[in-house]
Amino acid sequence: MRLILNVVWLIFGGLWLALGYFLAGILCFILIVTIPFGFAAFRIGVYALWPFGQTVVDKPGAGAGAMIGNVIWVVLCGIWLAIGHVVTAIAMAVTIIGIPLALANLKLIPVSLFPLGKEIVPTNQGVFA
Repeated sequence: MRLILNVVWLIFGGLWLALGYFLAGILCFILIVTIPFGFAAFRIGVYALWPFGQTVVDKPGAGAGAMIGNVIWVVLCGIWLAIGHVVTAIAMAVTIIGIPLALANLKLIPVSLFPLGKEIVPTNQGVFA
């Protein structure tokens, strides 16, 4: 089922969302000071390509630096990526088959706004594994 959802996700929105993350990552690499944000954008971009079967967890040891970085990220790229997720979620929720995809889009909004201090792990390696 995950494979089917991931393929449908990729076709109907995942590719465009991932391209947005990759564009944000390239922009962050060009600005040099924001290179850590670029790595986070690429990491989330790969997650946005194939989200089913993976989850986002808090990275142990992330502290005040991640919080400050997240504030800068929201201003530079996060708000625009979150808006992309909301628009895509609304478009996907119009059809019944798109409701799981819309929920996955909503799941991606917090990590699109605050990517630093998070890591992406397979679902079977979550908090209780």
